[in-house]
Amino acid sequence: MDVFFYVILVIGFFLFLSSFFTVKQQTAVIIERFGKFTSVRSSGLQLKIPVVDRIAGRVNLKIQQLDVIIETKTKDNVFVKMKVSVQFKVIQDKVYDAFYKLEYPHDQITAYVFDVVRAEVPKLKLDDVFERKDDIAIAVKRELNEAMTTYGYDIINTLVTDIDPDIQVKNAMNRINAADREKTAAEFEAESSRIRIVAKAKAEAESKRLQGQGIADQRREIARGLVESVDVLNKVGINSQEASALIVVTQHYDTLQAIGADTNSNLILLPNSPQAGSDMLNNMVASFSASNQIGEAMKEGNRNRIANKKAKKASDDFKPSDDYQNLKDEEQPEDGDNYDSRI
Repeated sequence: MDVFFYVILVIGFFLFLSSFFTVKQQTAVIIERFGKFTSVRSSGLQLKIPVVDRIAGRVNLKIQQLDVIIETKTKDNVFVKMKVSVQFKVIQDKVYDAFYKLEYPHDQITAYVFDVVRAEVPKLKLDDVFERKDDIAIAVKRELNEAMTTYGYDIINTLVTDIDPDIQVKNAMNRINAADREKTAAEFEAESSRIRIVAKAKAEAESKRLQGQGIADQRREIARGLVESVDVLNKVGINSQEASALIVVTQHYDTLQAIGADTNSNLILLPNSPQAGSDMLNNMVASFSASNQIGEAMKEGNRNRIANKKAKKASDDFKPSDDYQNLKDEEQPEDGDNYDSRI
């Protein structure tokens, strides 16, 4: 009897403990009694009837995110993969609908995202897809809100987080972008070159203006110096014409001295008067004639020297002996004139 009582007491104690349960924050618990919905319990310590009531399920009230990857085609026949992130949560007042009306909410949301994206993207070209991705996200959110609110889900936000076209298309887009960047760089380089050329031209113009001003000042001072020189020469009895001639000759020799001072100069001085050409030609012809005459005279002198050397050498080689010379003297008659005539 005592044992049975203790067994009943232990069973009762466990049944009493099983009547209490806790619910976490941002979580809702569905209570069913004999398989029928009874109530929704919120966070905290809750009580249920043992054996009669049971916890049918727990519903998460936090914001959840579902990433959906879709492959679709644009208006210009480019296949792209898009990643759409859907942020949603269960409406606290509609926990019953979220738990009983929809068994697989992720599949439902994924189906709606596929439907909307594949309806919107084919209307746009690839460049427009990148530019109007926010419009696509808004269209997905609007469609999901209309459909999922009935089932107790609230769509917080939808984000198009990635647009990934085919690798060949991406390479082509990169090449187009690189070409456009190079074009822009070339335009900027051309503009900078133009600015440098204009600045250089302005600097050269300013330099030439200053050089001209300097030359004008130099000539002005030279003229003033000439006037003073002429006045000084006039005071010592030299008239203006003689003074001018003296100054010109002095400047001429000063110029020749300045030219000759440079050892690396390749300058040739030629006369510049109208008759200078014919005079120079006549002088060149006369020079050529004189050089030819000198050359002929030198050749004639060389021939004469060679002939004299040969004659001298022949006379040295032929010398008569002493006996022949004595015999010749004996046979020679006293009358030298007759002998010479006979010979």
